[in-house]
Amino acid sequence: MQPNSIAIFNSNDIYPISADSTLPFAQHRDIFFLSGVDQEESILILFPDAPKEKHRELLFLKETSELIAIWEGEKLTREKAFATSGVKTVYWLQDLERVFAELMSQCDTVYVNTNEHYRATIETETREARFTKWWKSKYPAHRVAKSNPILQRLRAIKDPIEIALIQHACTITEKGFRRVLDFVQPDIWEYNIEAEFMHEFLNNRSKGFAYTPIIASGTNANVLHYIENNKQCKAGDLILMDVAAEYANYSSDMTRTIPVSGRYTDRQKAVYNAVLSIKKTATKMLVPGTMWEEYHTEVGKLMTSELLTLGLLDKTDVKNENPEWPAYKKYFMHGTSHHMGLDTHDYGILTDPMQANMVFTVEPGIYIPEEGFGIRLEDNVVLQEQGEPINLMKNIPVEIEEIESLMHK
Repeated sequence: MQPNSIAIFNSNDIYPISADSTLPFAQHRDIFFLSGVDQEESILILFPDAPKEKHRELLFLKETSELIAIWEGEKLTREKAFATSGVKTVYWLQDLERVFAELMSQCDTVYVNTNEHYRATIETETREARFTKWWKSKYPAHRVAKSNPILQRLRAIKDPIEIALIQHACTITEKGFRRVLDFVQPDIWEYNIEAEFMHEFLNNRSKGFAYTPIIASGTNANVLHYIENNKQCKAGDLILMDVAAEYANYSSDMTRTIPVSGRYTDRQKAVYNAVLSIKKTATKMLVPGTMWEEYHTEVGKLMTSELLTLGLLDKTDVKNENPEWPAYKKYFMHGTSHHMGLDTHDYGILTDPMQANMVFTVEPGIYIPEEGFGIRLEDNVVLQEQGEPINLMKNIPVEIEEIESLMHK
């Protein structure tokens, strides 16, 4: 941060549905990352150069009451807030304007927390945006800076505790997948499979899915974000399952593709093994210093080779391809890897070199609408200072022989 500056972080809103219904509260990942506070109507302010030492870190919280305790459950007390966050100075929200006026008289620059994630599309005004609008109108002479680039770099490199939590989420996901392997058979419905995952996740103290699950049988797998999960699974088809558990607000992100009947056809095996081969090679390429864009270019070359072998592309297709949209993109249209952590598509600046203790997915896929199936395989890996990444999903079956054996045990 620049000298004599403050940074402000707000919790998320509780979003209304209609009548008196709301969506379940989900904390803004940044205030959670910085403080551990998982409560609505919370504000964290950092002021490293504050004249008063007690104002260098401040939390503003909704004050609890007997009425709130009866209807919603007790909120954080000052003592519990300190135990959770390590922040000693805790004010109630009714003191915000008074204390904030003092802080603003002592600082020159305010860091605002905007969402600059490369996939973000934001149509709803957030609590953070409303707060920024309020203080800018009241204190227009202050300089404004961005906290997001700092947060992106902080959050991209995981602490050992964070890696352990992601590993635990992956372990819960493994339990769900093994349960499903024992459950799948012809004529079940996609939502039956989704329910089996949810049962196992909740039984293992996950709050549920890390993201909206994709259970895509047959040609549904060729719709990359298929989430209806309402079709019957037919004998001979494959089921692409992009589904994973969260744990303690940290995500896992798994994809497996299994046969409804418990056996892959020869053609399905050929395509499956092509995807698996690319995944294994792409994983080895995730080492410190790697540039995200160059990595995807190299994976594209691997995919082109496999598609030629499978007869999905010919040499003319490759020779005449548009460099901006290479020929392989007809069958593999998405990226191979993204950062993962508190968010499934986590923070990380894509123009920075990869570093140790970053967590990435590895998820190549081949989608063939004309043949009625698509295959994607996905694991979560942690980059190491030396050598290959550690696969946090190494215990989740992925080889054809193991999946067929488990489905026929």
